[in-house]
Amino acid sequence: MRDDWTLPEPGTPDDRAVRFEEFVRARTASLWHAAYLLTGDRHHAEDLLQTALERTAVRWDQLDRPEAYVRKVLYTQAVSWWRRRQRRIPEVLVDATPEPSATSGEPEVRIVLAQALRRLTAKQRAVLVLRYYEDCTEEETARLLGVTPGTVKSQTRHALGRLRQLAPELASLLSDPDGVSTTGHDEKVVTR
Repeated sequence: MRDDWTLPEPGTPDDRAVRFEEFVRARTASLWHAAYLLTGDRHHAEDLLQTALERTAVRWDQLDRPEAYVRKVLYTQAVSWWRRRQRRIPEVLVDATPEPSATSGEPEVRIVLAQALRRLTAKQRAVLVLRYYEDCTEEETARLLGVTPGTVKSQTRHALGRLRQLAPELASLLSDPDGVSTTGHDEKVVTR
């Protein structure tokens, strides 16, 4: 690690912003290269360096070795980004765009459904989207969300029950693919 840049003498007339801009101009190329090596992507490297410089600017007056601090932020932020990416649900590319559902042409139904979905918890929304929009099995949904299949079942049941309370006009949409509609309680109602 190189720390070639040093703070100007305290007696110099440079103010805080000027000293920071001078540092950025002098060290950006070297710091960007380190960020690029950490990310392997030009755009992610720019984002990473921008984040590190932003955090450095906030603490500028407290730093004795600003380049060392920027590099430490680069490394710790890169690790945080890696961890976040590992927790994300993997994206799957498909050859064709999925066919729209039978109700997708009805804007009123889509609006009501979107509003009702927003009022569910994030986990309930995720379970419903994976199960009914992405057409995943309970096991696939459990694997993607990092939970048990039993959790997927209970979250689905609770979410559908909550949707029925929030938007009773969606009752025809809320039956599961087997033709069985849950009422939000322990009973099931056959809809065929």
